[in-house]
Amino acid sequence: MKKIITIISLFVLLVVHNACDTLDIENIYSYDANKVWNDEKLINSYMANLYAKVFENWNVSLDQKTQQLSGIHFYLDRITISNGEYKKWNYTTIRLINEAIQNTTNGDLPQAKKDEFIAQAYFLRAYVYFQMVIYHGGIPYLTIPQDKNKDELYVKRNSTKECFELIVKDLNEAISMLPEKIQPSSGNYGKIDACFASAFKAKVLLYKASPQFNPNNKWDNVYWQEAYEANKQAYTKLVANGSKLTGDYANIFLVEKGFEVVFAVINTYPNKMANWDNGVRPGSESRGPASSCPTWNFIQDFPMKDGKLYNDPSGKYYKTDDVFLQRYWENRDPRFEKSIVWNGSIYEVSGKVGKRQYTSLGIAHEMDDFGVNPKAGVNSTNLDRSSGFFIRKASDLSLKQAEVQQYDVDFILMRFAEVMLNYAETANETGKSDVAIDILKQIRERAGIEPGEDGLYGIKASSREDIREAILAERNIEFCFEGHRFWDLRRLRMLDRLDKKTKYGVEAIAVNPDGTEMSMTEAKSKAASMKLTEYDFKYSLLQIPITGVKVTSVPDSYYFFPIQKDVIDRNSNIEQNSNWGGTFNPALD
Repeated sequence: MKKIITIISLFVLLVVHNACDTLDIENIYSYDANKVWNDEKLINSYMANLYAKVFENWNVSLDQKTQQLSGIHFYLDRITISNGEYKKWNYTTIRLINEAIQNTTNGDLPQAKKDEFIAQAYFLRAYVYFQMVIYHGGIPYLTIPQDKNKDELYVKRNSTKECFELIVKDLNEAISMLPEKIQPSSGNYGKIDACFASAFKAKVLLYKASPQFNPNNKWDNVYWQEAYEANKQAYTKLVANGSKLTGDYANIFLVEKGFEVVFAVINTYPNKMANWDNGVRPGSESRGPASSCPTWNFIQDFPMKDGKLYNDPSGKYYKTDDVFLQRYWENRDPRFEKSIVWNGSIYEVSGKVGKRQYTSLGIAHEMDDFGVNPKAGVNSTNLDRSSGFFIRKASDLSLKQAEVQQYDVDFILMRFAEVMLNYAETANETGKSDVAIDILKQIRERAGIEPGEDGLYGIKASSREDIREAILAERNIEFCFEGHRFWDLRRLRMLDRLDKKTKYGVEAIAVNPDGTEMSMTEAKSKAASMKLTEYDFKYSLLQIPITGVKVTSVPDSYYFFPIQKDVIDRNSNIEQNSNWGGTFNPALD
């Protein structure tokens, strides 16, 4: 059997690097397919290419869609039927996956080796289809490579229900053949195992039960029980195989291959790096201005050390809004200082012992400043993207400024805390509030929050609705900057919490002990020797961006994104979603 395998051009370098003694193809664009599908090393290279296509990596802008980070992401009419924004129609990758399944099945490898590759491909197919389904609802679910000479290419969309069933079917097939758990010491670490596949299947069924797909019966539809059972099973399987929370929140990311990792994308300098440190660091410590900065809105979301919000009168660390603004860093949930850099805080980046980070206009480096203080004698160029805060989370502070593009910390695609909170959510919606509360307590205990006299770590929720909100709030903090928040709100049909919300940053101005403003000369001198702490400033709020669009626009039509007009123009059998003027119902009810 002869085929044109153009994908070889994309992974040939990897093949040459790892298996140059096995690759002897004069024309890499046209050759006997048996040289790939009967060669374990070449199939490994093919699969490595698929992994790179399917799984994302560190991305500093993932949470710009929400209140966590500065920037107006969803401006008016950002998403239309005609443009390419928020469209997932990844059938090129689906074809490559289907070819892998078909050709490996028909190849001559030992059955155990066939099963290893086919299982990974089944998972990858389910993963890609799931991404398309959460974007658009039901899509054509193709399971064999289409042949233009034999197959009907003008396929229709499967119903959303059919797609979920087929995704779960593919995942069940994968789970049945995958190794139970690939240990960090294994040479196969970084490949999919049954623990990850089970946890991902549980996440798929959480979405299936969610309000996004059941707008007419958000919390009592029949799918919640199915989701609960899958999530409980995944949680139990992972615990049995050694998964647990990492002791120190900061070490989840910076100490690789930890107990909390369910699946990670492996980064190794110089072969594969990510742009995280280059994007989150202040410009003075990077290769350019910070790409993403936390907002004041999000700073307020972090609990205090007792687990309660700063403005909760029952809290041990209660503060009024005005007092809190001047001392917002005091007595916070320990995840705050492990996630955020603020003006005057200790920030020993690039190995600079005792270094403090400043954002005050006229004092801070010109790439770091944020403010409009007329006495500074300069204008900030950062007002449309900065906020007076930077991201510390997952930053490798040991990298020197010139090395930030060498960031190669593994990207954790799924960690055990997510498995736990998915399980908590399904438990709560099926009447098992005690399970949900216990999981919340475990997450907060690991964070370092005080248990309190009642041992509830500041959790006051008792009703189903209150616990739902508590889980959502915990996810907001626990997974900050990891790209969860927008999708959580969308899954729960709570995008209105983003609509028409203005984002704010905090300006810092140096002051004397009596509260009067310090002269710029003195302030610069003290800052140069790191003698100004966060207590030596007064703080005020500034809207960001200062000019231009002020608010986010998130219409209800964004619960299912449209099929791009170009796709429909090429295939008249593809119906447009009903919430975008078409006839296809992307929901389950």
